[in-house]
Amino acid sequence: MVDKFVPDKYFKSIYDINYKALKKSGIECLIFDLSNTLEPESVKTPGRKVKDLFEDLKEMHFKVVILSNGFKRDVTPFKELLCVDSAYLSFKPLKRKYKKVMKIYDLKDNQVACIGDQLFFDIYGANRMKCTSILVNPISAEEYAVAKLNRRLENLVIKKLTKKDLFQRGRYYE
Repeated sequence: MVDKFVPDKYFKSIYDINYKALKKSGIECLIFDLSNTLEPESVKTPGRKVKDLFEDLKEMHFKVVILSNGFKRDVTPFKELLCVDSAYLSFKPLKRKYKKVMKIYDLKDNQVACIGDQLFFDIYGANRMKCTSILVNPISAEEYAVAKLNRRLENLVIKKLTKKDLFQRGRYYE
């Protein structure tokens, strides 16, 4: 059961991901989580570093989408300032919004990589869809109460994964 939470790839941050290797492997679409993946939860607009990364990804001909469990008011500034598609109130790890993105862009699961900081929502959701799942460390320790609760439960799963030698925090891999 806990193997459903194992990411395919694990990087320190979105800036450490080898996007050229992803492109070479057939990935056409990158689905990013928003909160604590792109910016801390308290930041309401994307910073210069995120903007530059997204411009580079679009120049590499990736379709870039933000898939967030957050509210429209939180996602819209990122959607507009980064000029990408987005989905809010996605209820990850449910499949509905992933399927919608894949249908809109006419993509197969092996053409999509999902990038996020949470095992229960981002990684489990991607794994359920059979997409490439990429875990990054959360940007900030400051999180809302729901995320803090999720982290406590996530730590229990990480302990089990570590015992089975399936995953270890801080041991990055492609």
